Amino acid sequence: MQKVIGMANDTATGRARPGAKARLDPAMIVSAALDVASTSRSLQLSAKELGARLDADPTAIYRHFRNKGHLMEALLDELNLRSVQAVTATPEDWQTRLRQMAAATLDQYCRHPSVAAEAMVLTTHGPGEQAAVELMLDAFTRAGLPSHEVVRHYALLSSHVLSLASGIARARAAIPGSSSTDRTPWLEGPILTDPRTHPRIAEFSAQLVNLEDRELFDLGIDSVIQSAELIVAQQALEPQP
Repeated sequence: MQKVIGMANDTATGRARPGAKARLDPAMIVSAALDVASTSRSLQLSAKELGARLDADPTAIYRHFRNKGHLMEALLDELNLRSVQAVTATPEDWQTRLRQMAAATLDQYCRHPSVAAEAMVLTTHGPGEQAAVELMLDAFTRAGLPSHEVVRHYALLSSHVLSLASGIARARAAIPGSSSTDRTPWLEGPILTDPRTHPRIAEFSAQLVNLEDRELFDLGIDSVIQSAELIVAQQALEPQP
């Protein structure tokens, strides 16, 4: 679909009529809203700015979406779909598929912080979310996990990716000049405390300050994958009935 701002197509000739308003549709609104979200550091998507991008009154947006929450669901679902589409590993390489989807999710969230801010409170039920859930369930099934562990590992991985990717996106949005590929500190600064009352904080203060958000994100993904591999390995050692 080609997006045309400030012009409308002449149905007879297929050419745009200068000065005519474009006829909005949900796909056009989602595309424009993600463009706005990617160029703003704000954690709130501006309906006024979106209307300006579409060359339309902001109220026209809600002829296609019930409310702002419905629009945000559509935007989040599109980011989920893009994350799944970024996966290139074969289904048999289930570990790489999970890592690729997680990395793509973090990238998309950091590029669109106002959408990422809603990730932990919205369930889209859309094709993007369903594709992401299907990929994770399929990956853990291919790993050889029993069904109850497939579900547990999916829930653990999904919670980790959504919560930490959303948090990282929000934190980076507050840092002027930061990009989606930056590695930023997990803590904003050292924990100032009295070593006489909190000796462990004082002991580990330097290491805590050196932690990076992307390092912890990747560590969580690896931990869930390693847990699945360990369970499968233990099953292989159990005597067969």
